[in-house]
Amino acid sequence: MPPPLKPPALRPGDGIRVLSPASPVKADHLDKGCEELSRLGYRPVVDRASVLAQEGFFAGSTAARLAALEAALVERDTRAIFCSRGGYGSNYLLDGLRAAPSGPKILLGSSDVTSLQIYLWKRFGWVTFYGPMVAQNFDRGESASHGYERASLLHALSETGKGWRMTLEAETVVDGVAEGVLLGGCLTLVEATLGTPWELDTRGAILVLEDRAMRPYQVDRALAHLRQAGKFREATGFLLGDFPECEPPAGSESVRDVARRILAPLGRPVVWGAPVGHTARAALTLPLGVRARLLAQGPAGASPQLDILEPACVP
Repeated sequence: MPPPLKPPALRPGDGIRVLSPASPVKADHLDKGCEELSRLGYRPVVDRASVLAQEGFFAGSTAARLAALEAALVERDTRAIFCSRGGYGSNYLLDGLRAAPSGPKILLGSSDVTSLQIYLWKRFGWVTFYGPMVAQNFDRGESASHGYERASLLHALSETGKGWRMTLEAETVVDGVAEGVLLGGCLTLVEATLGTPWELDTRGAILVLEDRAMRPYQVDRALAHLRQAGKFREATGFLLGDFPECEPPAGSESVRDVARRILAPLGRPVVWGAPVGHTARAALTLPLGVRARLLAQGPAGASPQLDILEPACVP
């Protein structure tokens, strides 16, 4: 794995560039999300024509979205890039992305943004942040359904001196303790890196996998593909989301059942149901590319915990 390059921490009053690298957003959700960022003490910077653009199921043309991303990566008056939403389309930016920034910058997003996060990790060794988005979580508010969890957000984006602990509000499927670099994201997008120059190297990783609106057999197929591609062979543990809108047909296996059947034989810790990415709960923020410890053990019924062993940002 590349040595991690950590971005400067986010401070009160800092500018945050809001981008739409994938699918279009609605203006009212964007406005509410930006109001929440202002309430948190930051300064959202929005080119509304760009962020609200629509071309089919993309937020504007590939060329326009790529130009906006490359400009945001190097602009000096913002300290972070927050994505407006996921959807689909970030992968179109990777073939032409040629920016070579002098240093890393905070990139926060989830879902389709996984493509960009894996690319920046593989090409530059950037630490990025898997978490809430402006018009999909911040607009709902702190601690709200489909909103965001404030403590993990502030730890991830602002802490420069030490690590921290998150209680995952999840369940242990296979108990144990795993240490490794936290990597992954949306299951479909992690799978989509296979065979590309930015294929995710999962050796020594605690692998985060989550998604939504998949049938259990589709999750089975994706997990089986990753297993057959060797992506589970040297992973140290697995942190799974709660996979909303993935209910099985009557009498069929659930996604949890599928995950247990495929991952449990590996003998590594497996945690199921964390509020990350596509979750109806307040979304946690996970720093990708830093060392972590997954604690899937303790008294019966105790929630697993995730220790982030180092700060994700520098002063």
